[in-house]
Amino acid sequence: MTSPQKPVFIASRDNALVKLLRKLAQDPGAYRRQGVIWVEGDHLCRAALTRGVQPQWAVIGERAWGQIPADWYAGAERLAVISDALFAQASTLESPASIGFLLPWSDRQSVLQSQQDSIVLDRVQDAGNVGSILRSASAMGFRQVLALKGTAALWSPKVLRAGMGAHFGLQLHEGLSPEDLDALQLPLLVTHLQGTQLLHEARLPRPCAWVMGHEGQGVRQALVDRASLLLRIAQPGGEESLNVASAAAICLYASSIAR
Repeated sequence: MTSPQKPVFIASRDNALVKLLRKLAQDPGAYRRQGVIWVEGDHLCRAALTRGVQPQWAVIGERAWGQIPADWYAGAERLAVISDALFAQASTLESPASIGFLLPWSDRQSVLQSQQDSIVLDRVQDAGNVGSILRSASAMGFRQVLALKGTAALWSPKVLRAGMGAHFGLQLHEGLSPEDLDALQLPLLVTHLQGTQLLHEARLPRPCAWVMGHEGQGVRQALVDRASLLLRIAQPGGEESLNVASAAAICLYASSIAR
């Protein structure tokens, strides 16, 4: 790694970098306008570094400066040390972290892989659910995520926290329309209360695309109509339905062991 520039010490809330961090922390979709994402804390920063992402800025709280090993920020283009009060203003955590990265983001997404195991998010709106699904996808070997319009912003602070670093190992496509799914040369698998097959009894195809729907409305009818399989998850306890993130974890695990 190359050594970063000498640290810039910042104590003013009106500093341009501090203003940018506050915008990114407060507005879930600000990264789309600013072209950068803000990640906080040891775990997310280390996850980004492990995947070879080079920070534009490494930002360290004043009290932690000198205590954080240099290899954490050695690859950053620029380094800032800011007061702990300013770090708290830019933090989305109850207990603000001592380090954060500004990472590059572009709306020029990678080309959709037509035969890559995929997750389709159909208007999944809760950030915690979205992040949890991304984490399950990464754990179970599903590397491509297609988020249709109406889904929570994939790189928002809450989704990043819930994803626990999974973002950096996935190909993420967002803002898509149902028509964009025409590029997939994969069977669509949908869980549905009226599904004709139980998940644990079905022969699951691979590769495939699992479709996870809106928390209240489920998968839209147009995608249900296109599904190769409509499946039900057995619920011997008698609950009406499962949380979408829980259902996704069960389905992805079933696919992973079906290989």
